[in-house]
Amino acid sequence: MFSVITVSDSCAAGKATDTSGPHLVELIKQSLKTDTVNYLLIPDEEELIKQSLIYACDVLKVRAVFTTGGTGFAPRDVTPEATRAIITKEAPQLTLAMTLCSLEKTKFAVLSRAVCGVRNKTLVVNFPGSKKAVGECYQSIVDVLPHVLNLLNEGEIERVRETHRKVQAEGTDGQVPQEVYHVCPHATGKGGDDRNSPFPMISVDEALKQILATIPTVSAIRKQLSRVNIPPFRASIKDGYALKSIGGKGMKKVIGYISAGDPIVQTNFTIDECYKINTGAPVPLHADAVIQVEDSKLVSRENDYERIVEILTEPTASLDVRSIGSDLRMSEEVFQYRFPLDACQRALLAAIGEKVSVVKLKVAIISTGDELLHPYDASATADASSLEGKIFDSNTTMLVGLVRQCGFTEDQCEILQRVVKDDFESLKNEIESLTGVVHIIICTGGVSMGDKDFVKPVLKELNYELIFGRVNMKPGKPCTYASSEVTKFFGLPGNPVSAFVTFHLFALPALRQYLATMNETAPYAAKASLPMITVELMDAKYMLDPRPEYARASIISRNGKLLASITGGQISSRLKSTIEADVLLELPARTETKPCIMAGTSLKALVLRSDFISRYE
Repeated sequence: MFSVITVSDSCAAGKATDTSGPHLVELIKQSLKTDTVNYLLIPDEEELIKQSLIYACDVLKVRAVFTTGGTGFAPRDVTPEATRAIITKEAPQLTLAMTLCSLEKTKFAVLSRAVCGVRNKTLVVNFPGSKKAVGECYQSIVDVLPHVLNLLNEGEIERVRETHRKVQAEGTDGQVPQEVYHVCPHATGKGGDDRNSPFPMISVDEALKQILATIPTVSAIRKQLSRVNIPPFRASIKDGYALKSIGGKGMKKVIGYISAGDPIVQTNFTIDECYKINTGAPVPLHADAVIQVEDSKLVSRENDYERIVEILTEPTASLDVRSIGSDLRMSEEVFQYRFPLDACQRALLAAIGEKVSVVKLKVAIISTGDELLHPYDASATADASSLEGKIFDSNTTMLVGLVRQCGFTEDQCEILQRVVKDDFESLKNEIESLTGVVHIIICTGGVSMGDKDFVKPVLKELNYELIFGRVNMKPGKPCTYASSEVTKFFGLPGNPVSAFVTFHLFALPALRQYLATMNETAPYAAKASLPMITVELMDAKYMLDPRPEYARASIISRNGKLLASITGGQISSRLKSTIEADVLLELPARTETKPCIMAGTSLKALVLRSDFISRYE
């Protein structure tokens, strides 16, 4: 948890808008990967500043408090005095780093009296009051902030030591990485005693290519033909009057009323007569035009019925009349099937009186883990002691929801759900019972290097062909794919975000391709993957990972430009990062020359849903 305090008389009084504080909040959320940042706006009152700092440090026990404003020479600039009064240790070098950075921008940086220090286990940092200066000063210390916070937290001493080892190994260049990244050893690829995965690391594109290569395609294109004409009769396009065009305009006697669903009027009539007709109703056999109500004038009524109307415009043959089969003719191709069936395909099938005819895809979704409880099991939650060391299974709920959300309705896809214990025999029995019965198994957990990660050994035992066992990506590196004659197996990581990302990148295209193949449609690979757009990074700075990363981001449309904002901390267990995710942002791997990306960077993004723009500005 972190706190931001803006100190400003004018902003606190509502005479000005605080831009520095909210900007600082966003910088902290992005760089320190947190969603919990308290924000407070107070006037330049020394006692109030002290109380606010003490409350944040001693009551809220935040990891760091950042103030903005009140650091200059004006009479009411007292933030440094208030800060110095409550800290137990000063951190003058942090202040120096900010001053040196600011001096590169402006000589007036020497007028800042900012103070940095520590109160107990909380870091306190003063920033200037302008939004620009806040951004510059924050960037000058952001790389060392995680290390400072680790030093203040005894529980993170191992991360401190790891940072020290990394800095000593790479040389002291004055730069401490924002995050110590774990890079798994995979040089030998032997497995066994060297404790490395025996599976080579392949790219995301290569992984998807190998998956789709195992699913057969067909060259024939399944076409749907119409068995009826639409409309099956001449229908009125407007509410108005059906008449004979040769009669021209002028006075007409209304001799009947025709509504949608009425039979076709077969009776002949004169050129001085007409029928009142509704939109969609069948045009009389001997009428060839419809004049809309707006082009007529009511002359007389009889017992609430229209009797005489004046037609004000000259009618022409076929005016506002839909001819038989004008929308769709009998035996005409309605569409070429694509799967899953969407709303428009279903509507057209209904319009021609055809039922949905689909060979169902059978999918099994499995979660593995001794720690998993069913989220809606009342017996499991009744006894508090039974919850110790346990967690509720969210993966099966999420994956079933995603399959349905992506268009695989019950009439196109049958889903089985299972939760399996972490032992070889249980997992083997479950997968064996599903092999050859379902088309696709999506399993979460049990694919890494732990003592109870049995998925890969079980697949080998059951004679699956292991296509790949690791992918060069974050999150989702241990993702595994295996194939048998009928059943295709996806071993997704157990962390829910990893499962979310790898489902969209790998399992979803396979589901689409398999369903299309089963229903004898053209190869679907071109449309199997998520659609891609180009966006601009909105966040001030984002540290890259050694692996290509698929970050969850929300999209804002600003004057027609699509801006991407990463949804807080991206750790793979943090399911909340998917809630506001509109896209998966493709981030390049970290390099020595490019450790981070900045606001304004153009990036590719994979669209997760049709309504992918969260906000318009």
